[in-house]
Amino acid sequence: MEGTCLCGAITITINDLEPYSRSGIFLCHCKNCKKTASSAFGTNLIIENYATTSGKYVKRHFCKTCGSPIQSLAESLPGKTILKIGIFEKVMVPEWECFAKDRYTWVPAIEGATQFKSKTGGEEM
Repeated sequence: MEGTCLCGAITITINDLEPYSRSGIFLCHCKNCKKTASSAFGTNLIIENYATTSGKYVKRHFCKTCGSPIQSLAESLPGKTILKIGIFEKVMVPEWECFAKDRYTWVPAIEGATQFKSKTGGEEM
């Protein structure tokens, strides 16, 4: 599976499609994701760090040409890389949402998706 930034300067290829399952795709309604996505929520795919081939990590990676957000690293998810799913043409429906307590009132919950009050794996709503 392949994804690109807006200008095409960065290409992300996932060779092992197993991590690309519904369970890895989620929406995040935390303040951090909303602000960095400049949107009502962040849309993400979690993969293992070993599946990435880039060099030294920083907190956020983006295209230096067009500014498209590509991936993030979070202290709360050690050993994981969070890819921004907007770089991919086709994505599955997210299976869960985190920080659902902070969802804007006009944003509906995804039907059938697990709703975590705050952090992933925490208390459900």
